[in-house]
Amino acid sequence: MHEALPSRTAQRVALRRASHQVLDKPTVFDDPLAVAIANGESERPSDAQQPFSRSLRAFIAVRSRYAEDQLAAAVQRGIRQYVVLGAGLDTFAYRNPFQSAGLHVFEVDHPATQEWKRGQLQNAGIPIPREMTFAAVDFERQSLEDGLLAAGFEKQQPAFFSWLGVTPYLSRAAFDTTIRFIASMPSGSGVVFDFAVERSLLSPVQQLALDALAARVARAGEPFRLFFDPAALGTELRRLGFENIADLNSDQINARYFSGRSDGLCVSGGGHLVSAQLP
Repeated sequence: MHEALPSRTAQRVALRRASHQVLDKPTVFDDPLAVAIANGESERPSDAQQPFSRSLRAFIAVRSRYAEDQLAAAVQRGIRQYVVLGAGLDTFAYRNPFQSAGLHVFEVDHPATQEWKRGQLQNAGIPIPREMTFAAVDFERQSLEDGLLAAGFEKQQPAFFSWLGVTPYLSRAAFDTTIRFIASMPSGSGVVFDFAVERSLLSPVQQLALDALAARVARAGEPFRLFFDPAALGTELRRLGFENIADLNSDQINARYFSGRSDGLCVSGGGHLVSAQLP
């Protein structure tokens, strides 16, 4: 991304999250602030009902739902720090149902994207709550730990991390540094993230979907860089000390969140959702 400009993919994710609230009934992920923070915009009608757009919109919605489902379980375990890595226009901090329980949210993103978000929040009349802190970090150039500590994060206390729509754009070194930092957290900490599967491991239909999405983000100046073999990734997470690892593929996501729908909304690409916890 351009150093002085917000992420274009973050903008497009926000539009699709807003479109889900308007176009898909019932919603898989309820976000009453999604339309407002996107300045009332959504996908173009001519694009929104295309199969590719519907599937991508479904994945963007369900990964947020899955992350917040896992967060709710973490709060029940006593977690009181929530770190949103690559937050974009994520709205959880501004509708946080766990404020009274003391859950503090740290939003981590590129400085230019955070400046843009502040403007979007102001335009939408959405106040920044006391229980939320911005932590400006460039994943490729700065230490996540240093950025969080400067924002008041307590490393000696457990935390839950969401890391959505980020890993495909990272170098392997940046991914490794971040996941090792999360693995260094105290017992009970956890993480949810999504990842792109190595092309050779996808079905022909999934390869076409990946190619189409990769072409779009490359045109936006933010090309995909990182892909995983799911089995090898699971082995790596276990080596780092994670347990209770769940890796959901598209069939498992559809069975859990999209079964029985009359509109046929589902995910059809090769994206995976992972959750993992430290013992």
